[in-house]
Amino acid sequence: MEKFFNNAGPSVAKDHYIIDPLQRIDLDNIEHLIAQERYFVLHAPRQTGKTTSLLALMHHLNQQSEYRALYVNIEAAQVARQDIKRGIHTIANIIARAARLYLKDENIVPWVHQQLSDANTDDFITELLEYWTQQSDKPTVLLLDEVDALVGDTLISLLRQIRAGYAQRPEAFPQSIILCGICDVRDYRIQTKDKDIITAGSAFNIKAESLRLENLSESEVDDLWGQHTTETGQYFDQAIFPELWLDTGGQPWLVNALGYELTWHNRRLRDRNITITLEDYWQARETLIQSRTTHLDQLADKLHETQVHSVISTLLSGDTNHQIILSDDVQYVADLGLIQIHPQLSISNRIYQEIIPRELTWTRQVTIAHQQSWYLTSQRHIDMPKLLTAFQKFFRENAEAWIEHFDYKEAGPQLLLQAFLQRIISGDGRISREYGLGRKCTDLLIEWPVNKEEGYKGEVQRIVLELKTLYQSLDKTVLKGLEQTVDYADQCEVDEAHLLIFNRDQNTSWEDKIWQREVVYKTHKLSVWGM
Repeated sequence: MEKFFNNAGPSVAKDHYIIDPLQRIDLDNIEHLIAQERYFVLHAPRQTGKTTSLLALMHHLNQQSEYRALYVNIEAAQVARQDIKRGIHTIANIIARAARLYLKDENIVPWVHQQLSDANTDDFITELLEYWTQQSDKPTVLLLDEVDALVGDTLISLLRQIRAGYAQRPEAFPQSIILCGICDVRDYRIQTKDKDIITAGSAFNIKAESLRLENLSESEVDDLWGQHTTETGQYFDQAIFPELWLDTGGQPWLVNALGYELTWHNRRLRDRNITITLEDYWQARETLIQSRTTHLDQLADKLHETQVHSVISTLLSGDTNHQIILSDDVQYVADLGLIQIHPQLSISNRIYQEIIPRELTWTRQVTIAHQQSWYLTSQRHIDMPKLLTAFQKFFRENAEAWIEHFDYKEAGPQLLLQAFLQRIISGDGRISREYGLGRKCTDLLIEWPVNKEEGYKGEVQRIVLELKTLYQSLDKTVLKGLEQTVDYADQCEVDEAHLLIFNRDQNTSWEDKIWQREVVYKTHKLSVWGM
């Protein structure tokens, strides 16, 4: 069987297209930290390749014959939550079975079973790691995965038991322990049974360093997809690769999921003699976004967390004056993979930029009664003035009730418009979104293939919408908005451009909020809409 793009679970070199996992981590630094008997953290967002890298690291260390390294995934202990006894017993059993599986060590399982009935839960993990290390003929290295999946007192107990044995290393405790999860250990905020909140840093103050597993680089993305061509002889149109990079930013699951969508879910393209075109890529991208698969669903679920809300709502609205973003919140959301901090604070990639507003407005989209056909001309162009006039009426009738039920009220008008547009554009066109933090605007680019059969190879109608919220005088807001709209329109080389001004002052009547005018600015003819 030929190799394939892996979109579920750890990658295996014999089955999957893969970038060398040891190449993706700073192996020299990790080996140096282990040699120094350090305890440290490796973290990355979900489905970035942590487990694949940790397994590869375990095998690498064991092949070097200097250490006895063991990978252990303790996620199953999450269900114990605040039940410390159950949680610690589960972790002990998982460690024992992992030793049997990976190291062929048959001593740990019976020892754990023998000791469990009378074990003191408060130090059983300490005792277990002492036993494992002392009966080993080499220094031990423990790679603990999914640590931050644990909850409350179970997590606190585990961290404190590791800390308790730290001074005994390497003779009677692991020489090095790597904690792996989504976040750095300093960001674990743990609620105890008594409702007290403590940070894991206080329970694990022996951390020497925190390493992050980054996304794939652009060259690694090209290499990964190039492996498919090498394996099967099937070529990709080279125009795909710049779009793939902008859409994913190298996020490994997205890169693999798009590859799998193209090369397997698209049954026509299973014929390896067919060259995969940019049009095929756009279709796969839209299918993936609409699929709301587990990765994307988990991503959307995070949007309801308080820390995530404070950052994402500010990015969506573009307003830094009326909201304060805490640095800890920014770091937490970056650790989740939702945003990037450099070169500027922004949503991580184009697919996430599209998924986030879709998820936040999903129930609104499916209940909007407007139909695409109402806003198409006889030549199948979008009649944008007609569409925006209809949205003004829709916004007046629904804004107050609907925005009140949005989780993200700060960006409510922008999200409501995007829900309306998504309903009309559907899967026949594309809406690209850019959120201008500090610019107090949202840029939307609509791309609409006029001929459905020709798709994006034929005539494409391109429309820019600039969304701004009225904070100062109307004249100043319009002037600044015109400047931004023209700048964005020039970048995108569009057919028409519209500036939308949302007035959120509850004391202003709808008669004063709703208006429209035509404006010429720097030789550009634009429509300006009040909402």
